[in-house]
Amino acid sequence: MDTVVENAVDADLAADLAAAALTLARRFSAGGTMWCVSPAWQPHAQHIAVEFVHPVIVGKRALPAVALTGPDLIDVVRVSVRPGDIVIAVADSADADVRSIMRRASAWGATGIWIGNGVRPAAGAADHVLWLDDPDPRIPATGGFVLLYHVLWELTHVCFEHPGLLNIDDCAGETCVVCSDEGRLAEVVAASSEHSARVRTAEGSESIETSLVGPVDAGDLLLVHAGMAISRVEEEVSSS
Repeated sequence: MDTVVENAVDADLAADLAAAALTLARRFSAGGTMWCVSPAWQPHAQHIAVEFVHPVIVGKRALPAVALTGPDLIDVVRVSVRPGDIVIAVADSADADVRSIMRRASAWGATGIWIGNGVRPAAGAADHVLWLDDPDPRIPATGGFVLLYHVLWELTHVCFEHPGLLNIDDCAGETCVVCSDEGRLAEVVAASSEHSARVRTAEGSESIETSLVGPVDAGDLLLVHAGMAISRVEEEVSSS
């Protein structure tokens, strides 16, 4: 086996894989679908989908996973995902489409998982980052990425074997002490008027007041609190 693969998973990455697997198991258990993308390496997106839909071990459940490929990938993901879904991407940190998809995932109510190597994405770029720090450009073809999503698949099924792990403690009521002052990410669907817009959030579609941030356009990202846009969210621009 290639030494890149042999030495791929250290303690930190193992912990990241375990956390991502638990999230996946909970999302699948609640009825979520996993959408797989890899703009530069489309076979990886297809391979992940096959790995989860057609388990190689008899008795393991088939899990809903779909590869999304082709042009206009952000729009394709946008119309595909629903609250509770997962978007998993294989790409380097400079991939503009994947950066935008991961940035918008929370507004769509989806969980983002990003697999890659080399320079890491900015902190908070995705819910789960599974990264090989080695910048070797051969890694996409050596099996390192395949190892990561195969281990992710295995750990997800380990979680299924312990049903108690799949219970999620949601906030009770509409005035959660933890969440009440927290802005939510929203993506503008359309401007309704000069001071209002229709947006998409993890809770669904809603109308908000936009007078604090000024005119908005479809696709803009906003932070929303108590039915009002309180600031704009700028997407990270690649330095390359």
